[in-house]
Amino acid sequence: MSILEKYSAAIANKDEATMNELLHDDFKFTMHKSGNSLGKTDIIKWAMSGDIKQDKTRVLYENNEVGIHHAFVTFDDGNIEAVMAVYKYKDGKIISLETGATPMPK
Repeated sequence: MSILEKYSAAIANKDEATMNELLHDDFKFTMHKSGNSLGKTDIIKWAMSGDIKQDKTRVLYENNEVGIHHAFVTFDDGNIEAVMAVYKYKDGKIISLETGATPMPK
């Protein structure tokens, strides 16, 4: 199973231990839509809240340096977004994540 497949499964299953294993201690998540940035602890807390529900998840490309993934994400507030994500890896872990999101009709 690839890093991105493990990451998506960890979010779906609220698997905090796997999230901790997959994310580098220097992890940074940049959300270009909002301009916000989150660290490892913040993203794990958000993922464990159940607010992130991914559907039609696809790994578009992955090697030992980067991964590109697309999913339709539904949030607790009812918003749905098509999310394109680019992951960078370091030491076999995710060190950075940047996303672009397009709002979808509810």
